[in-house]
Amino acid sequence: MGLLIAIRLKLKSYYNSLHNNNLKRNLLNALPFWLGAFMTGLFSVFYAKLFSLAEEGRQYLFLKAGWMFFCITPICFFLSWWVVQKYAPYAKGSGIPQVSAAIELANPKNNHKVNILLNTRIIFIKIISSLVIIFGGGIIGREGPTIQISSAIFKKINDILPEWYPKISKRNMIVTGAAAGLASAFNTPLGGIVFAIEELTKTHFNFFKSALLTGVIVAGLTALNLSGPYLYIGYPKLSEFSAWIIFAIIPVSLITGIGGSGMGKIILYVFRRKKTLKKRSQQALFVIICGLLIVTMAYFVDSRILGSGKDIMQTTLFTGDKYLPWYTPVLRVFGSIASFSTGASGGIFAPSLSAGASIGAAISGMLHLSDTETNLLILCGMVGFLTGITRSPFTSSILVIEMTNDHNIIFYLMVTALLANIISNLMGKHSFYDHLKDQYLREINLNDAKTPSVG
Repeated sequence: MGLLIAIRLKLKSYYNSLHNNNLKRNLLNALPFWLGAFMTGLFSVFYAKLFSLAEEGRQYLFLKAGWMFFCITPICFFLSWWVVQKYAPYAKGSGIPQVSAAIELANPKNNHKVNILLNTRIIFIKIISSLVIIFGGGIIGREGPTIQISSAIFKKINDILPEWYPKISKRNMIVTGAAAGLASAFNTPLGGIVFAIEELTKTHFNFFKSALLTGVIVAGLTALNLSGPYLYIGYPKLSEFSAWIIFAIIPVSLITGIGGSGMGKIILYVFRRKKTLKKRSQQALFVIICGLLIVTMAYFVDSRILGSGKDIMQTTLFTGDKYLPWYTPVLRVFGSIASFSTGASGGIFAPSLSAGASIGAAISGMLHLSDTETNLLILCGMVGFLTGITRSPFTSSILVIEMTNDHNIIFYLMVTALLANIISNLMGKHSFYDHLKDQYLREINLNDAKTPSVG
């Protein structure tokens, strides 16, 4: 009898020890993700406030003395491009292709390559470059940069973990950082998760689902507590649709799908042509010309083409000024191409959303639709254009739903995403981000091959 009691106590002691060890290991595994998510939330809010101040400063100055931007815009474009070229070449563009490339390279053999794409210097250059170009009127967003910044934060935390710490997958950390960055930038937690699955990993969700969910939650709550509850867009009026509204949604879906995919193709073509400019002076001249073209269009045609385009979305959705002339979306797209082609830091999410919104508003004006039907077409345009350039229909739909907190239009948004995705796939197999990711991988592998090995 005493022997049985002793065995029972020994088994209980072993179970408690095993349970405590598992709890300790799980806690140690979770802490880096929590820390990264908290820091992502802080950076996201800080960056968003600076970005908003830069946009407001540009709007105020342009209203007071628009002619000054014939000097300000080219100077800002040049400085934004120069700081990237000088200090962090892979801080250029949105940052999402760099993150995708880093995820693909994330293994011990390629740590030095991942560090080229995600490092501390990139965080600060990304912020500086994008703030300078947005103040100068560049048509860029902060969401792509936030994703690269947050992935770099998570990657840095993974790098500094001590030797005795439980091993944590660098790939999982980078993916979670990207999802947390998008979630905190747009206040769209579901969008962040779906984006990570649909756009970044394209692999088995089960391997990192707990870390991903935790990272998105902590980053979102941090941003929410610092900036307060908010929707990226707001609560547009969406009700009383005509049964025939689907026949207006179909052309919006097709036009925005073609527009998004076409814009990506043109930017890639410009990048290929830019490679023929071997001298820095030629590259600088190209950047200055892009700035002059944008400010000329804004000053003489429509100043609403400047900036991220969030004001276009809010004006058309929440005021009586709902309809836009046909040339506004054309100029928005052209301005996005000119801004992104410079090689300065800046995302393409917000410009894509605003281009799609302007297309929806322009078509609504041509069809003389009601205010609520116009709101629906604007949101469908946003989904269609973003789907066209990213080929991520689920992410696009869920982002817009979370931005407006209105689920009764989900059918229309899904139809738009489906049609836009079909038409954009007919125009090309790979997305804009896929092309850029492959380009970065080729560059890094080529440079690595040229570097002589040590020892």
